[in-house]
Amino acid sequence: MHISRRTALLTGLAGSAAACATKPELGTFKAEALAEEATFSCGVASGDPAEDSVVLWTRIGGVEGGAVPVQVEIAEDASFSRLVWTERTETDASRDYTVKVVADGLEPGRRYAYRFMVFDRVSPVGMTRTLPQDAERAKFAVASCSNYPFGYFNAYDHIARQDDIDAVLHLGDYIYEYGRDAYGGEKGEKLGRQHEPTHEIVALYDYRRRHRQYKADPSSRRMHAAHPLIAVWDDHETSNDSWRDGAENHDPATEGRWEARKLVALQAYYEYMPVRDPAPGGAREALFRSYSWGKLLTLTAIESRLTARTKQLQYSEIVPTLTSPEAIDRFRREVLGDPSRELLGDAQRQFVEGSLAASVNSGATWRLIANQVLFARVAAPDLGEYVSEDDIAVIEPQWPEVRDFLTFSALGLPLNTDSWDGYPAARERFYDAAEAAGARDLIVLTGDTHQFWANDLKRDDGRDMGVELGTTGITSPGPGSYLGDKAFDYTLLLRRENPEVRYTDPVSNGYFLLELDGDEGHVDFIAMSTIESPDYMALRSAAFDLKRRRGTVELANPRGLGFKERVLYR
Repeated sequence: MHISRRTALLTGLAGSAAACATKPELGTFKAEALAEEATFSCGVASGDPAEDSVVLWTRIGGVEGGAVPVQVEIAEDASFSRLVWTERTETDASRDYTVKVVADGLEPGRRYAYRFMVFDRVSPVGMTRTLPQDAERAKFAVASCSNYPFGYFNAYDHIARQDDIDAVLHLGDYIYEYGRDAYGGEKGEKLGRQHEPTHEIVALYDYRRRHRQYKADPSSRRMHAAHPLIAVWDDHETSNDSWRDGAENHDPATEGRWEARKLVALQAYYEYMPVRDPAPGGAREALFRSYSWGKLLTLTAIESRLTARTKQLQYSEIVPTLTSPEAIDRFRREVLGDPSRELLGDAQRQFVEGSLAASVNSGATWRLIANQVLFARVAAPDLGEYVSEDDIAVIEPQWPEVRDFLTFSALGLPLNTDSWDGYPAARERFYDAAEAAGARDLIVLTGDTHQFWANDLKRDDGRDMGVELGTTGITSPGPGSYLGDKAFDYTLLLRRENPEVRYTDPVSNGYFLLELDGDEGHVDFIAMSTIESPDYMALRSAAFDLKRRRGTVELANPRGLGFKERVLYR
């Protein structure tokens, strides 16, 4: 498709998913408010399922002082006419009155109802599932990047309405650490969704308070009550662009030691998320594990932030060094391609290889990787000829690195150095582990970018390794928020210069649904018509089939790849 030479790509900051959506004149959904509930204001949640067990979670509000006794019940249906498991436990201020139990001795592949009782109060009923010993099909909702002040969690509401989902896979940025005066502050003030506490979260109390705010959101409560969660963290659960020894958004001079901040962030995460705690003596950073749906599929969840990641490359530090073709070539080979740059570390890579090998040896059809950051090779499109000084003047206050990025993009260098593209040797080592396990048929599920993706995965030598499906933000704004009505032109440039990118949408907020059965699969990218009101429509932005061919997985039968051409999704 022809793109005019002087399309003003980066004009204005007012673009939104709603602006580009085609809105059918059909019914809407409404993410309604829930009745005030002091005792169970954060609702109930379940997660980290196994064949015979699942994690159940809630928080007890309106109490203080000593220990609070809690009764937990699981039944075969929501009427609780036949209990199958019960336990008495307690909570206190040392856990911020959160309750987390592992309910065991359950039957594989069963759907259960659960509830909590405190004194004379009974919690809302939640529904959960155990993993099956084998399955003919599985269906997942895949979500990421839920930033409270940027809008309503309508995608969570829509996920809650799906009654045939096996689990919600949340790929990170479940909360954001910023204060009201930072990222999203103006939008939060407009919508009446401002962060609590008001300042950037650093201390244990801060992280707990922020988790409580996100859990209390009505759409979040509905989603958690409807389905079990399988979660990995990304960076904002601690701080932006975190790595093993620090973070971009952490200043030791004013915010103390990174290690101390990381530890309290992880303490709050394990208190507030329905995930299994680390084994005694185990590293709290090591949140990587695997799940099996018998011979249908395996899911390997990885951790690429806090265990072994070396520091990210920054455009502002790189660009001044790119003074000649020789310097650019040296940067590619010696800096970007430095084999010491790491994301997973040896121990986790061995775990991944073992998980994939077990999957192959068991005869499982599909191999999924729950991953935080963009995996495919994606070079930044050269935008220089499309961008004027007037365009830059509009963008620079919100994106100070825009000039460095434009210089970087003209050289065909990575779109995002915080992603696997910033660690190409580590990505090749990951592929080495996958091939050693006999797995060249990966389906990598990705968050972080606030953008939908469907990508082919190829090694540096061109060998096929499977596909990547990337989800956009639940509310966090994508690159389209900088592009206004020229966002579609940007996607054409991106795809033109990156043949491995089959589809991308930098405008929408939402999630995707992935269904796998037999040798075929299907993905629907679901966009919300708006996140600025709890009245919304769910629109199918695009869809693909997944086919197993020639020892790998391929994207097939694409539909709706122009995100202006959405259809209503019920």
